[in-house]
Amino acid sequence: MKKVLTLILILFIASSTKAQTVEAFKKEQAPKKAKISKLQGEVAAIQLKIDALAGWKHGAFGTIGGSFSGFNNWYSRTAPTAAAGNIGITVNGFANLIEDGFFWRNSAAINLGWVKLNEKNVSGDEGFDTATDIFTISSLYGKRLNKKWALSALGEYRTTIIDNFNNPGYLDFGFGITWTPTKSIAVVMHPGNYNFVFSKEEDVFNSSLGAKIVADYTKKYGKLSVKSNLSIFQSYETTNLSNWTLTNSFGYTIWKGIGIGFELGLRKNKQEALNNALITNAAKTFNTVDNKLQSYYLLGMSYAF
Repeated sequence: MKKVLTLILILFIASSTKAQTVEAFKKEQAPKKAKISKLQGEVAAIQLKIDALAGWKHGAFGTIGGSFSGFNNWYSRTAPTAAAGNIGITVNGFANLIEDGFFWRNSAAINLGWVKLNEKNVSGDEGFDTATDIFTISSLYGKRLNKKWALSALGEYRTTIIDNFNNPGYLDFGFGITWTPTKSIAVVMHPGNYNFVFSKEEDVFNSSLGAKIVADYTKKYGKLSVKSNLSIFQSYETTNLSNWTLTNSFGYTIWKGIGIGFELGLRKNKQEALNNALITNAAKTFNTVDNKLQSYYLLGMSYAF
């Protein structure tokens, strides 16, 4: 009994001593944490001053997503023995020159995706098929009237690069004004814009004069990178030639530039809808085609440059 009591006493003393030691270390650690927090605040303040300086600002982040699966004699499936896979890649980059009297904003975005399904004992092409194919590049120059408003000129080009390059391709070029309430936001309003459309299908795709509206938001919140872009073309000739595209991209850094990324894209384009419908129904026209909302999304690993 004495041995048991002695053992309990020893354990109690050891536990008490350990607790006292932990508390002592925590007290020693507290002022160091306070210093680190103060230094981080000072670094953030200096970074804000750097960001406020005129000159080139550039950056990029991208997302890679993919999945692979295989089935062997899985009889609950329509294709019991098959292998499937899909791969997606997005890259968003910008290079902006911000000066007191003018600005020059440049951006580029690429979204590529492939999908593959191999079924055993089924003949046909078993390679990867293109699922998403988007390339956009734009350049906006503005001569400031004041801190928030500027006379501006915009060039924007959109096409595919894997399949049917420049068929169709869209080149917008126009003049107007741009509103920049902050360095992260630019809203373009160009009533004089010509939408050049390049395509072999001249009966479907046509160029026209119209108005161009673009709203772009690019911002970094600590480890989170955000880019959102809305591009609208409103044809003066007919709404059949109008179109709009919205993309939202997010990248969250977890470790050394590597993190999680997500991108969502939406589009409406009646010319593209008709061109697609004519593949299976030659009688379709602008008046009868169903101009459905186009969309894509990608979730995967991201990397910030």
